[in-house]
Amino acid sequence: MSLQHEPWLVALSLIVAFQGSFVGLHLARQIGEAQGLRYRRLIASSALSLALAIWTMHFIGMLALNLPFAVDFLVLPTLISFLICVLVVGIAVIFVGTNPPDAQRIAVAAFAMGGGIVAMHYLGMSALHATLHLTHAPAFVAASIVIGVLASGMALWLGFGIGAPKSIVGSAALMALAISAMHYTAMAGTSMHPISGVLPSSQPVLSQGLLAVVVSIVAFLVSGLFMLSLVPIPGRGPAASAAAPIGAVLAADVPSGDAKPDGLDSAENEFRDEEHDAVPTTPAGGWAKSLPVERDGLRRALDVNRLSAVKAQAHYTQLFDGEETWFCPLTISEVAARLDPAIFARIHRSHIVNIDRVSMLKQSGDASQVALSTRTAYWAPVARSRNRWLKQRLEARLGKAS
Repeated sequence: MSLQHEPWLVALSLIVAFQGSFVGLHLARQIGEAQGLRYRRLIASSALSLALAIWTMHFIGMLALNLPFAVDFLVLPTLISFLICVLVVGIAVIFVGTNPPDAQRIAVAAFAMGGGIVAMHYLGMSALHATLHLTHAPAFVAASIVIGVLASGMALWLGFGIGAPKSIVGSAALMALAISAMHYTAMAGTSMHPISGVLPSSQPVLSQGLLAVVVSIVAFLVSGLFMLSLVPIPGRGPAASAAAPIGAVLAADVPSGDAKPDGLDSAENEFRDEEHDAVPTTPAGGWAKSLPVERDGLRRALDVNRLSAVKAQAHYTQLFDGEETWFCPLTISEVAARLDPAIFARIHRSHIVNIDRVSMLKQSGDASQVALSTRTAYWAPVARSRNRWLKQRLEARLGKAS
């Protein structure tokens, strides 16, 4: 039996695939500069949003089918297909979001993402076996897998790849194409035959079109809630752990029971040395004398001489002047490129500190943190790979002072 689709439902399936992909990929872009609880939330939210886009597109695509008979959707296979999709897509999100994705990481993520799309489709199709007998043409199965993997790879490269345009809109469009093209290619090779003598357990309460609209609205609302996590919070300062002593002190072997700053974890302190050990090129106009900040809708300039620490916050930063925190529209990489490396050091993927204001280096196992000699207490995490370097630099500074 040839399969016919309702055009407007096909268009709706493409829209929900794009919208969910846009939110999921946008969330994935924030993972690299996040830490602690926000780091984990971003991974989970990105995976859920992308999996929801795949599942919703598939569900609406199935509702778009014009069948001469009613069918039952088994709940368990549908649920399992979604959960497996979340897990597999989560692997792809981790590969492209946690480190700068090279060709190898993009390839692994593409296979994981494409695998999630394919698994969602064919496991979801098994939910129809109660009332239908399905057969899949091998050539179309192979083509759908190739389309899912290749289109996913192109989408992930466009949005995350080194040297790529980093276009989230283009990446989301390609991801929506990967999801939709895989689905409709697989459906083109699927034959459906009603099982003789088996009837659906009940007629649907809602029409297929109305049910598709309801599912789409729910998907849009869920993605909108995920999108709220991208909204920056200007003026939110870091939690103060304790008053930092004035003067340069190096401390080691602190008991493990001591409090750590929010999100401090040895596994999260890692970042690639080659990105930070390279000697920055002096800008044509020299190192910045001030940095742009915003508060209460007004734009100002913060004197770099007042700057004590910089903390990454998604695509923005928080500048700490020793007493209060300012919202800065620049990324931490853009801020680092403007600051004199003789004074400011990036000690963690999420932090830059003024070396002259470091008063204490605390070590507890593999985890380290620094305290700043500022009016308001401030602690910053130190990446494990930067711990020895920072300690040597602080010791050198103490030597010069003496």
